[in-house]
Order: sequence, then structure tokens, then C-alpha cells
Amino acid sequence: MADVSDRRVARRYTMNLPLLIIPRNGKTSGFAAQTRDVSYRGVYFLADAHLAAGTEIEFVLTLPEQVTQSGNVQIRCRGSIVRVEASGEQTGIAAKIEGYEFLPAAA
Repeated sequence: MADVSDRRVARRYTMNLPLLIIPRNGKTSGFAAQTRDVSYRGVYFLADAHLAAGTEIEFVLTLPEQVTQSGNVQIRCRGSIVRVEASGEQTGIAAKIEGYEFLPAAA
């Protein structure tokens, strides 16, 4: 029998990728984080910072050459925090992706 508490619609991929998180409230500076899993609808990441649910963020996700097979690709996303939970020494944060754009390759 399926677990009805799992409401995931999009398949999640376990990936440890670097993130740059930029809160859109302007009160906190950007900080680095690491993804735990990614889907086309959201991302779960681990960080040394705490953000409250509902906080709007932008983040830059870097897909490595091993994934893209054509060099690193950076994607700027905007979204909001939907869940925050303790995860050992770091904070686990789930964010919904509301929009994204591919950034131009560095020259």
C-alpha cells in the first residue's frame, strides 16, 4: 500500500550540488549551501543558516559537467521556503521553485 502522506508529484533526484542562497527580504546577506535532492518543482538543501517558512529567496544552482555533459551550467531560481527542519548540525530547508532562468556561461 502506498504512503499517502508522501505528496510528491515530481520525481526527486539525490544530488549534492553547490547553491548560493539570496534571501529577497534584503535583511540577510547571501550564503552558500548544499543540495540534498532536487526536482523540477523544488529543492531540499542543508545550510548553516536559518530561514523561516514563507521567506522568498533566489538561489543559483550549479549543474556540473557530469550532469550536463557540456560544462557547468548555472541556473538562477526564485522561490519560497516551504519547510524548515533540524538536520544534525545544519538546518534542512525545502524550497518551492517558482521560476528560473539559465545564466550565460562565464567567458
